[in-house]
Amino acid sequence: MSVVFDAFESFVGVNVWTMLFAWCNLLILYLFLKKILFVPMKNMIDSRQKEIDDMYKNAEDAETQANEMKTSYEEKLHNANEESEEILKTALRRAQLKEEEIIRDAQSEASRIYERAEEQIALEKQRALLEVKDEVSEMAIEIAGAVIGREVSEKEHSAFIDSFIDSVGD
Repeated sequence: MSVVFDAFESFVGVNVWTMLFAWCNLLILYLFLKKILFVPMKNMIDSRQKEIDDMYKNAEDAETQANEMKTSYEEKLHNANEESEEILKTALRRAQLKEEEIIRDAQSEASRIYERAEEQIALEKQRALLEVKDEVSEMAIEIAGAVIGREVSEKEHSAFIDSFIDSVGD
Protein backbone atom coordinates (compact mmCIF):
# COMPACT_ATOMS: atom_id res chain seq x y z
CA MET A 1 0.00 0.00 0.00
CA SER A 2 2.79 2.24 0.61
CA VAL A 3 3.74 1.73 -3.01
CA VAL A 4 0.36 3.09 -4.11
CA PHE A 5 0.72 6.10 -1.88
CA ASP A 6 4.20 6.66 -3.06
CA ALA A 7 3.07 6.47 -6.69
CA PHE A 8 0.21 8.86 -5.97
CA GLU A 9 2.54 11.16 -4.14
CA SER A 10 5.00 11.18 -6.95
CA PHE A 11 2.22 11.69 -9.52
CA VAL A 12 0.40 14.51 -7.61
CA GLY A 13 3.39 15.82 -5.78
CA VAL A 14 1.58 16.04 -2.46
CA ASN A 15 2.22 13.96 0.60
CA VAL A 16 -1.00 12.23 1.81
CA TRP A 17 -0.14 12.72 5.45
CA THR A 18 0.55 16.37 4.88
CA MET A 19 -2.72 16.67 3.03
CA LEU A 20 -4.61 14.85 5.81
CA PHE A 21 -2.93 17.06 8.39
CA ALA A 22 -3.87 20.16 6.36
CA TRP A 23 -7.50 18.95 6.16
CA CYS A 24 -7.61 18.39 9.91
CA ASN A 25 -6.10 21.84 10.51
CA LEU A 26 -8.68 23.32 8.15
CA LEU A 27 -11.51 21.50 9.97
CA ILE A 28 -10.24 22.65 13.36
CA LEU A 29 -9.81 26.18 12.05
CA TYR A 30 -13.34 26.09 10.60
CA LEU A 31 -14.84 24.85 13.90
CA PHE A 32 -12.82 27.42 15.86
CA LEU A 33 -13.84 30.28 13.56
CA LYS A 34 -17.42 29.05 13.57
CA LYS A 35 -17.48 29.11 17.35
CA ILE A 36 -15.70 32.43 17.73
CA LEU A 37 -16.54 34.36 14.55
CA PHE A 38 -19.39 32.90 12.52
CA VAL A 39 -21.92 32.26 15.33
CA PRO A 40 -21.54 35.74 16.91
CA MET A 41 -21.55 37.31 13.45
CA LYS A 42 -24.70 35.38 12.53
CA ASN A 43 -26.30 36.36 15.84
CA MET A 44 -25.40 40.01 15.22
CA ILE A 45 -26.79 39.85 11.67
CA ASP A 46 -29.95 38.09 12.94
CA SER A 47 -30.46 40.67 15.69
CA ARG A 48 -29.89 43.49 13.18
CA GLN A 49 -32.39 41.87 10.81
CA LYS A 50 -34.85 41.54 13.71
CA GLU A 51 -34.40 45.23 14.56
CA ILE A 52 -35.03 46.17 10.94
CA ASP A 53 -38.09 43.90 10.77
CA ASP A 54 -39.37 45.40 14.03
CA MET A 55 -38.81 48.92 12.67
CA TYR A 56 -40.78 48.06 9.53
CA LYS A 57 -43.52 46.45 11.62
CA ASN A 58 -43.63 49.49 13.96
CA ALA A 59 -43.76 51.80 10.96
CA GLU A 60 -46.62 49.81 9.44
CA ASP A 61 -48.43 49.76 12.81
CA ALA A 62 -47.92 53.51 13.19
CA GLU A 63 -49.20 54.08 9.65
CA THR A 64 -52.24 51.87 10.32
CA GLN A 65 -52.88 53.66 13.60
CA ALA A 66 -52.47 57.05 11.92
CA ASN A 67 -54.95 56.04 9.21
CA GLU A 68 -57.40 54.84 11.87
CA MET A 69 -56.99 58.10 13.79
CA LYS A 70 -57.43 60.07 10.58
CA THR A 71 -60.61 58.17 9.81
CA SER A 72 -61.81 58.63 13.39
CA TYR A 73 -61.07 62.38 13.33
CA GLU A 74 -62.74 62.78 9.96
CA GLU A 75 -65.80 60.98 11.32
CA LYS A 76 -65.77 63.11 14.46
CA LEU A 77 -65.41 66.24 12.35
CA HIS A 78 -68.31 65.14 10.17
CA ASN A 79 -70.39 64.38 13.27
CA ALA A 80 -69.43 67.73 14.78
CA ASN A 81 -70.50 69.49 11.58
CA GLU A 82 -73.83 67.64 11.60
CA GLU A 83 -74.28 68.39 15.29
CA SER A 84 -73.52 72.08 14.78
CA GLU A 85 -76.01 72.20 11.90
CA GLU A 86 -78.60 70.52 14.14
CA ILE A 87 -77.86 72.98 16.95
CA LEU A 88 -78.24 75.88 14.53
CA LYS A 89 -81.54 74.47 13.23
CA THR A 90 -82.78 73.98 16.79
CA ALA A 91 -81.70 77.49 17.77
CA LEU A 92 -83.42 78.89 14.68
CA ARG A 93 -86.62 76.98 15.51
CA ARG A 94 -86.46 78.24 19.10
CA ALA A 95 -85.86 81.79 17.89
CA GLN A 96 -88.84 81.56 15.53
CA LEU A 97 -91.04 80.18 18.30
CA LYS A 98 -89.83 82.92 20.65
CA GLU A 99 -90.50 85.50 17.94
CA GLU A 100 -94.03 84.18 17.46
CA GLU A 101 -94.57 84.16 21.23
CA ILE A 102 -93.33 87.73 21.52
CA ILE A 103 -95.61 88.80 18.65
CA ARG A 104 -98.60 87.03 20.26
CA ASP A 105 -97.81 88.64 23.62
CA ALA A 106 -97.45 92.06 21.99
CA GLN A 107 -100.72 91.61 20.10
CA SER A 108 -102.56 90.48 23.23
CA GLU A 109 -101.05 93.38 25.18
CA ALA A 110 -102.06 95.79 22.42
CA SER A 111 -105.60 94.39 22.40
CA ARG A 112 -105.79 94.73 26.21
CA ILE A 113 -104.55 98.31 25.96
CA TYR A 114 -107.09 98.97 23.19
CA GLU A 115 -109.92 97.44 25.27
CA ARG A 116 -108.88 99.50 28.32
CA ALA A 117 -108.77 102.62 26.18
CA GLU A 118 -112.24 101.88 24.82
CA GLU A 119 -113.51 101.28 28.35
CA GLN A 120 -111.98 104.56 29.47
CA ILE A 121 -113.47 106.32 26.45
CA ALA A 122 -116.90 104.86 27.31
CA LEU A 123 -116.51 105.92 30.94
CA GLU A 124 -115.41 109.41 29.92
CA LYS A 125 -118.33 109.62 27.50
CA GLN A 126 -120.76 108.62 30.26
CA ARG A 127 -119.14 111.06 32.66
CA ALA A 128 -119.34 113.82 30.04
CA LEU A 129 -122.99 112.96 29.35
CA LEU A 130 -123.76 113.05 33.05
CA GLU A 131 -122.03 116.41 33.41
CA VAL A 132 -123.89 117.76 30.38
CA LYS A 133 -127.12 116.31 31.77
CA ASP A 134 -126.53 117.99 35.11
CA GLU A 135 -125.70 121.32 33.48
CA VAL A 136 -128.64 121.08 31.10
CA SER A 137 -130.98 120.15 33.92
CA GLU A 138 -129.80 123.11 36.00
CA MET A 139 -130.24 125.45 33.05
CA ALA A 140 -133.61 123.95 32.26
CA ILE A 141 -134.78 124.41 35.85
CA GLU A 142 -133.72 128.01 35.79
CA ILE A 143 -135.36 128.59 32.39
CA ALA A 144 -138.52 126.75 33.42
CA GLY A 145 -138.66 128.70 36.62
CA ALA A 146 -138.26 131.96 34.72
CA VAL A 147 -140.84 130.96 32.07
CA ILE A 148 -143.44 129.58 34.45
CA GLY A 149 -142.81 132.04 37.06
CA ARG A 150 -142.94 129.57 39.71
CA GLU A 151 -140.52 127.07 40.99
CA VAL A 152 -140.74 123.55 39.66
CA SER A 153 -139.76 120.77 41.99
CA GLU A 154 -136.47 119.30 41.24
CA LYS A 155 -137.92 115.79 41.01
CA GLU A 156 -140.39 116.78 38.35
CA HIS A 157 -137.83 118.71 36.46
CA SER A 158 -135.23 115.86 36.68
CA ALA A 159 -137.72 113.37 35.32
CA PHE A 160 -138.60 115.73 32.48
CA ILE A 161 -134.90 116.41 31.64
CA ASP A 162 -133.98 112.73 31.86
CA SER A 163 -136.68 111.76 29.39
CA PHE A 164 -135.59 114.63 27.11
CA ILE A 165 -131.89 113.67 27.23
CA ASP A 166 -132.67 110.02 26.75
CA SER A 167 -134.69 110.81 23.64
CA VAL A 168 -131.92 113.14 22.36
CA GLY A 169 -129.08 110.75 23.32
CA ASP A 170 -130.56 107.87 21.34
